[in-house]
Amino acid sequence: MKKNPAAATSSASPAGEEQGVPSVRERVLETAATLFYQEGVRAVGVDLVVERSGVAKTSLYRHFATKDDLVVAFLEREDAEYWEGWESVSVQNTDDAEAELKAHLRFIAEHIAAPRYRGCPFLNVATEFPAPTHPARTVAMRNKTELLHRLGTLAKRMGVRKPDELAAQLVLLIDGAYMNGPLLGKKGPVNSLVAAGNALVQAAPRR
Repeated sequence: MKKNPAAATSSASPAGEEQGVPSVRERVLETAATLFYQEGVRAVGVDLVVERSGVAKTSLYRHFATKDDLVVAFLEREDAEYWEGWESVSVQNTDDAEAELKAHLRFIAEHIAAPRYRGCPFLNVATEFPAPTHPARTVAMRNKTELLHRLGTLAKRMGVRKPDELAAQLVLLIDGAYMNGPLLGKKGPVNSLVAAGNALVQAAPRR
């Protein structure tokens, strides 16, 4: 799920900045986020971010000491947006866990089918940075761990006998759709995401 909401920012503007005008940090991060998502992190250098954002390189490094710091900030923002989007679906289905799960799956499928979809940013970055200690990979792992946890919570609410097992199956299904989407688009297997998720739920033994 990409582009749901943005992380919260302070309402106070630094001296000299007009209200509503993006700060240098925001301009750099927005530019980097677009480039990283569209072209891949390793393919995008700091010089290109500087050129596209229109800020001085010294200004970029004032806010992001290294490119890794910029990548982490990009993923942190994606993570915040992902869960805000998740919550926007959850609040509409607070009384029915199974209906909530189906709504999440529909939301994900619709997102994958969107023209600008270029894959899950967390899986993309994890693929580019295989070292388990890389700070960006840590953010990606945290997002996927949280997804597993939230799906497990839904499974428990549904009265599933082995909620963790169902959650793991759903994560595999969702991440498979995330990876397949950029290749086969909205006419591909993503069309089966909701039905496949529902089949897993119906097959899961209940307490």
